[in-house]
Amino acid sequence: MSGASRAGEPAGPGDPARPVDPAHPVDAGRVPLEPPSAVDSVSAALGGAARRAGLDPSKHSSTGAAVWSAMGGWRGILESVLPSLAFVVLFTVTADPETRQGNLPLSLGVSVGLALVFTIARLLAKSPPSAAIGGLLATVAAALLALFTGRGQDNFVFGFFTNGAYGTAFLVSVLVGWPLVGLVAGYLLGEGTSWRADKKKRRVYSLLSLGWAALFAARLIVQLPLYFAGDVTALGTLKIIMGLPLFAPMLAVTWLAVRALSPRREA
Repeated sequence: MSGASRAGEPAGPGDPARPVDPAHPVDAGRVPLEPPSAVDSVSAALGGAARRAGLDPSKHSSTGAAVWSAMGGWRGILESVLPSLAFVVLFTVTADPETRQGNLPLSLGVSVGLALVFTIARLLAKSPPSAAIGGLLATVAAALLALFTGRGQDNFVFGFFTNGAYGTAFLVSVLVGWPLVGLVAGYLLGEGTSWRADKKKRRVYSLLSLGWAALFAARLIVQLPLYFAGDVTALGTLKIIMGLPLFAPMLAVTWLAVRALSPRREA
């Protein structure tokens, strides 16, 4: 038949009678009847970022593959861990027992140097360098702040603001009824914002978003006291432990829950 729906049947993805969903892959080349709302734009932006990070349901059928891709594989793990690890180790082994302050210029120099090496490696490999460049800029900014204050613990200040911002965003999204996990999942699965009509999906997406908010809050609750105590070694160690080792399982749980709620597609 033509694009028109048969009587009594719902309009299909390619049916002209169906309102255009900008987030649906089938609608990519169609012009919506109305301009997308602000929520649609936010959903598309968040979903696009997630897809660029490796979370693409059309490419990864297994949870392990999706999580591994989102972390960037071995290169992404090394980029995330090594600069911080080098700083903590060097600062600790050069620390004065009385002042508990290590060789700050050396520790920061090696940390920034590693981030620079990773960025150059990505550029030479002609792979998307955005993650490495972002990490490099964050590492440099944190190092400059620590050098300015002369305190090793200030190398972690920007991480506190990042965790606070992410945690607040997830929490507020649940309070206003638009959980961020739902906005991302709706885009990736081609559902747009139709998931809000399903009470089960709204509940699950809200719980998942609260879980992410709790993760970011836990980092602040555990690490901030160590920052004020000036314990750089413990602070840096827990920053690493509460990084990817907690991020990966939370991402896996989120992926499994979202896929379990996704519409079944015919083979």
